[in-house]
Amino acid sequence: MGHTPISAADAPQPIGPYSVAARDEASGLLFLSGQTPIDPATGALVDGDVAAQTRRVFANLERVLSAANATFADVIKVNVYLTSMADFADLNEVYATIFTAPYPARTTVAVAELPLGARIEIELVARTGDSSR
Repeated sequence: MGHTPISAADAPQPIGPYSVAARDEASGLLFLSGQTPIDPATGALVDGDVAAQTRRVFANLERVLSAANATFADVIKVNVYLTSMADFADLNEVYATIFTAPYPARTTVAVAELPLGARIEIELVARTGDSSR
């Protein structure tokens, strides 16, 4: 068994040779590629502080999850990439509006740079109950 690519017409589209998400058919795990704060309507980076950018990232991720018949409640692992750890508290404020206990596992790391000058990128792993598996 392989994996099934997921597309989400209302989310930002890949800028390279990858899918916005892929479901592993054997395990039912759903892997979402990293999303940056791109407005899918304009293709432009959202202006503003890391809180505004984080809200846009989660809106993009929600669209991809929805295309795969999943929600934030299905998320089991979150990887966050920040260009400055000084933004950690602002990230957590927005994060707490998305997830509730029991929280998914999470890793947050600082990176030197992100595409288009974004301040944050987030990728997810979720478990799906998709009946097509």
